[in-house]
Amino acid sequence: MATADWNEDESYLSIVTAGSPQELKARRTACQKVLLEQLNVIPVEEWMYRVNAMHDQIARTAVSICEAQMKEAGYGLPPCAYSFIVFGSAGRQEATLWSDQDNGLIVEEELDGLKKSYFEAFGAMLSDVLEAVGYEKCDGRVMCSEPLWSKSLLEWKRQLANWRGQLEWEPIRYLIIASDMRHVAGSAVLSAEWREAFHAGFVDNNKLTMAVLRNTVRHKATLNLLGQVLTERFGDYAGGFDVKYGVYIPLVNIVRHLSLLHGIEDSSTLRRLELLAELGKYQHLEEIRRAFLTALKMRVNTPYTVEDGLLSSSDYFAENDLKNKQLMAELRESLLLVRRLHKALQRQLRSAERRQS
Repeated sequence: MATADWNEDESYLSIVTAGSPQELKARRTACQKVLLEQLNVIPVEEWMYRVNAMHDQIARTAVSICEAQMKEAGYGLPPCAYSFIVFGSAGRQEATLWSDQDNGLIVEEELDGLKKSYFEAFGAMLSDVLEAVGYEKCDGRVMCSEPLWSKSLLEWKRQLANWRGQLEWEPIRYLIIASDMRHVAGSAVLSAEWREAFHAGFVDNNKLTMAVLRNTVRHKATLNLLGQVLTERFGDYAGGFDVKYGVYIPLVNIVRHLSLLHGIEDSSTLRRLELLAELGKYQHLEEIRRAFLTALKMRVNTPYTVEDGLLSSSDYFAENDLKNKQLMAELRESLLLVRRLHKALQRQLRSAERRQS
């Protein structure tokens, strides 16, 4: 089943006609069943496309359901245009079947009076609808129900400028989260204006790119001195490997840093790699792509549990699965690449800091 065929799949198409959170959850569960049957049968990048197309369709339907619920609750129709946006793995179109919420709102006009009360209630209700459909609320509170991530376009522009101006760990972390923003529902024009304002702040801003680099070069040790893969020694996941923070996130961070450096606005890691390759400036992009596909394959194959039709996973690859020699060879090669790239970035950072001192 090719991408075009998936867009016509019955389980996928049924999502749009769900009229309540309960119906939407049932249709998500049916669609997930089809996707699980396709896992490891089709290329991982195609499978990820289908999973994220499902998530996007669910989110758009959830927005419609929420608007209807707001009207029933006496709030009426939205008082102005708005955009529902996503961050994190959803923003990069790399969400798994068990990813949680990472989202926000951009509102066209200033939030005062009626608009403020409407969108505060709308953001809270939408987050609750998504939770009812099976998306856990974000531990880091990156959600449309939170004032930090739900603002008018003008307020967003002020906040982005404020984060850019501080150059400290926390505001730069927020800026990095924001860099993966992707439009899903509502006004695409608002999302485009937001994106333009975000990337304009990086143009000829060496201090900012260096601050992002400083946040990027920290990562979890994954290889010992002999180049052997380090697994968890203690706890519930003893003997397992942390796929998310051991290999997946470091590669995401490296590619994101290079993309911000060159004004690449796409949020997908694979698409960012394609656009970086067109620049002809970097030697290891094909190696990074292979390593990233290995990380994706491992990430979507971590052990999961099913409760009430919904999946959850620890993001740890099981000890028994690590006995696969080909997989371990691919993982070790990926981790060696990550280590080399991080060392190169650390040298780059030290050199830049010396020039500024």
